[in-house]
Amino acid sequence: MLDDRVLDDRKLEVLRAIVEDYVSTNEPVGSKALVERHNLRVSPATIRNDMAVLEEEGYIAQPHTSAGRVPTDKGYRLFVDRLSSIKPLTPAERRAIQTFLEGAVDLDDVVRRTVRLLAQVTRQVAVVQYPSLSRSAVRHVELVMLSPARVLLVLITDSGRVEQRVVEFGDVLDADVVADVRSALNARVAGRLLVDAPSLIDDVADAFPPHRVPFVNTVVSTMLETLVDHPDERIVLAGTANLTRFSLDFPYSLRPVLEALEEQVVLLRLLGEATDPSTVSVLIGAENPHEGLRGTSVVSTAYGAAGQPFAALGVLGPTRMDYSGAIGSVRAVARYVGQILAGS
Repeated sequence: MLDDRVLDDRKLEVLRAIVEDYVSTNEPVGSKALVERHNLRVSPATIRNDMAVLEEEGYIAQPHTSAGRVPTDKGYRLFVDRLSSIKPLTPAERRAIQTFLEGAVDLDDVVRRTVRLLAQVTRQVAVVQYPSLSRSAVRHVELVMLSPARVLLVLITDSGRVEQRVVEFGDVLDADVVADVRSALNARVAGRLLVDAPSLIDDVADAFPPHRVPFVNTVVSTMLETLVDHPDERIVLAGTANLTRFSLDFPYSLRPVLEALEEQVVLLRLLGEATDPSTVSVLIGAENPHEGLRGTSVVSTAYGAAGQPFAALGVLGPTRMDYSGAIGSVRAVARYVGQILAGS
């Protein structure tokens, strides 16, 4: 008699075969098909018994009488949790991704290329979050004189994000003073997190003579407004049309899914699960917090420098998803994006 460990392994093998066949064919899977397509090394009767147990435990279900079985959300979850291998990208695919992303000219171009690439590689809806100001550090503060009384404040983060504001001042400015203020600001905030910037620059004017204080305070106020007022979280989508390929997976309507994708707060909440570039988060079906997305799965991860996530990215599609391929693609693209932005 087989012990419980072997029996459990066999049932997992049957479940894996059912998931893979159903993802591939979108047809309920029967015991005869499993025998024909997979080398499970047991009799059809044993497979039927295992399927009965898996159904009783809620891992598979019978959509209608005399049909085969399909995985449930619980079954997909067990399948993902027990994935023994992630489908790797081919060397050619890796080179193509790296070359495509390295051709970007700035942060906006990196994000646009990333979301398009991810949608094409996975054939799902791709979601990419811009690097968050709250997670970024200051790389450099630049003050550029536009006219004798106007200065352009440029704030550059370590993730390549650039924020600009024009500082209007009533009096004529001296280039040396502008340079001194630039130096003072960089001495305080360069290499420091943006969230710490307000406390680091609130007294910078104390180092300047009284007649320069109004200009310094104006620059500081503008910099603080840039940090506070600019939308911190931005999301970019691509590949929404890919959902039409899976119309049979949404038998009632795609509308709830499309409506949910229009709400940025929903997307941010989905990506909020991804905070570590070394791990991939998978939300399956009812695990999604938004009711309109209960028929979908989300595969996401963070991207950024070593030990410092900038933001998150991922893909969304039906629960009948190639999880191994999606996880591998999301992980690879995130790694390349992180490397490019960390070195920018």
